[in-house]
This record gives sequence, C-alpha cells and structure tokens, in this order.
Amino acid sequence: MIDKSRRRFFKHAGLASTALLLTPKGAKAAQDPNARIGSFIDLTKCDGCKDREIPACVKACKDKNHTKYPEPKLPLKPYWPRKEYEDWSNERDRIDRLTPYNWTFVEKVTVDGEDIFIPRRCMHCDNPSCLNLCPFGTIGKSETGAVYIDPDFCMGGAKCREVCPWNIPQRQAGTGIYLKLTPKLAGGGVMYKCDGCADLQAIGEKPACQSACPKDAIVFGSFEEIKKIAKAKAKEVGGYLYGLDEGGGTGTVYLSKVPFEKINSAILKDKKDKGDKRPGRPHMSPDTPDNMEDATNWMMASLIAPVAGVAAAALSVYKSTKGDKNEKDN
Repeated sequence: MIDKSRRRFFKHAGLASTALLLTPKGAKAAQDPNARIGSFIDLTKCDGCKDREIPACVKACKDKNHTKYPEPKLPLKPYWPRKEYEDWSNERDRIDRLTPYNWTFVEKVTVDGEDIFIPRRCMHCDNPSCLNLCPFGTIGKSETGAVYIDPDFCMGGAKCREVCPWNIPQRQAGTGIYLKLTPKLAGGGVMYKCDGCADLQAIGEKPACQSACPKDAIVFGSFEEIKKIAKAKAKEVGGYLYGLDEGGGTGTVYLSKVPFEKINSAILKDKKDKGDKRPGRPHMSPDTPDNMEDATNWMMASLIAPVAGVAAAALSVYKSTKGDKNEKDN
C-alpha cells in the first residue's frame, strides 16, 4: 500500500507540475478550435427581466447549481496567517453581485439617462490566468472552453481571484478539503464561479442562462460563429464589443450601443457611492490587461508549479485512499 501510494504521489506531482508550466501558446494549442464554444451577450436586448422578481438567467443558474453550493462547517474560524474569513452563508439570497451562492447576476447602470442591464459571470478566458497561476492546480478547462474549479481539490487560497482580470471567483470559508488536510495552516474554503454549464455543453445542450432568457440576449455557439455574429451586429447598430481582446481574449463577447468606457465609469461610480468594497461586482474596463503577459506573473507561475504539483499529488492520493477505504467498507 505504501509503495502504491508513493508511486501515485510522484506520478501526479510530475503531471501537475508539467501542466502548470505550459506557455500561453501551449495552453491555447491544447484547446481544439473546432470544439470551442463561445457566448454572445447582447445588451441591446437585455432588459434585466424588469417584470420578474429575479432575472430569468439568474434564477436558471441558481436552480441548476444549487446542489453545488457550499454548506460550511460551523463555527467558522480564521486560518493562519489570516485573522478573518469570507462568509456568504447568511447572504444566500443576494442576486446583486457574484457570491459562492450566486454565479451570475445582472448589473444595472444608468448612462446618459438610459438604463443598461449587463449579465455578469465568468468570462471563460482564452488563456485563463486563474488556471495558469492556481498554486494547487485545481482549475481546468473543458474541451468546449469552459473554465471550471474542482471543488474537491480547491483549497480556497484565492490566487485565482487575485490574478483574474475581473476578480470573478468568490470564496466561502468553512468548506472544502483544507478542513481535512491543513485546517489551521492554509486554505480558507473553496472558490466558486460559473462553469459555463460544462456538463450541458459536453452533451450538446444549451447552458441554463441561454435556455431561460426570454429576450434571446444570451447565445452560445461555435466560437468562430459567435465572433462573426457579434461583429456583424455591432456593425449593424453602430455598437461596441467587449471581450474579444480584453484580458488577453475571452470566450464571452458583449455588444452595447454605449461605449464600454461609459459603462465602466457608471459601475465604478455606483460602487463608490454605495461604499461597496467587497468583491463580486466586476469592472468592465476596455483597458483590462492580459495578466499572463505580466512577467511577474510568469515568474510566479514558474515558482508555484512545483508546489502545485506536490499539492495536487497529495490531494489525489487523499482522494484515492478515501476511495479505497469506501470500497473496503462496502
């Protein structure tokens, strides 16, 4: 048993370290362009479902994913070296921001006297900095391009949120594997975000938000076709696109008749006016940089890869051992 576990440990350590040292070009090359799915969000159509208590896309997302939401172990405790923790468990009904219990929301801003409604969630980047820089190697990308976090492995370190151009992932304390591995020394919960309904995409079905949208403002499809549709519609209405280049390029393309500089200014002003400092309401700046182009981040990726390999290996051994135990119990 010891030899078997040791072999498994080194096997997974090597695989995880190698995977995390992929260059951006290597990471993109691993994505089959023919399988890539993108999404188009048309802000000229979205009205925020003003006649409904909850926007249809938000409700559909909650209905589909509620079984994945965290149930933290109480009482919650700070974890070294931090003296605080992030807890959203008493705010499960919030729909005005991203939380571990709400993976999409509709941002409302007013620009030049006109209300604009913006469905927000993970952008599913071409070359995700969260995937490349996760110190525990727990973020992956499906064949269709959906970026997901493995809740069984995530330690809640929040590096993914730090390096995400939009600070999308949200953390819930008191849950996750860190409670069993290092409850007092590391971790802090599990990070949560939209996974693009990767399970539905894998079988050729539409993500929940698209199926529920009464205005056809959210469309998923072949990424190449999505780009063509977005560019054609922008030309037709004299509009602006967001997401094709921002953050190094993403799988989500927004269309607006209003410049995104104005939309972003309205978002930031509203947050400032409300004293809103908690994460979960992403900016929409057209100047959003590609974090993986930052030399410091690449150096960090090189440094954390061995650590991530060891962490991923330890977690894999833990899960395998747990599986072996369950088989014996049965």
